[in-house]
Amino acid sequence: MSAVKEEKKMETKETFWTTTEKETSRELYGTEILIENGSLDEVMTTDAPSDAWVVTYEIDGTVHRDLTRGTRVKLFDMYYDKFKMGVKIIDYGKGTIKPALWGYNNTTAPKKKKRK
Repeated sequence: MSAVKEEKKMETKETFWTTTEKETSRELYGTEILIENGSLDEVMTTDAPSDAWVVTYEIDGTVHRDLTRGTRVKLFDMYYDKFKMGVKIIDYGKGTIKPALWGYNNTTAPKKKKRK
């Protein structure tokens, strides 16, 4: 039983952003956090908008990466306010989805009635 609990602890990732901080980041900074504290493979996904940025920051000697949306200046402001000197790199993401289509749900239009 203890081995299973240890595996679950290793699978859970440390979060640095509270849910209220994530929600208010849109209002205060105009940014959105898509993936928090992800691995390099997770944040370099192509299933993300093309305007996404990979923010690399360091906390207590450990490097962390987030996939975020927003302007580079606003992202720097948000991460600097949170982590101060821990911000290392803000670099382009590998997303290939058009930003206007990100999160778009294709609803089927009602069928037209045929004229008789």
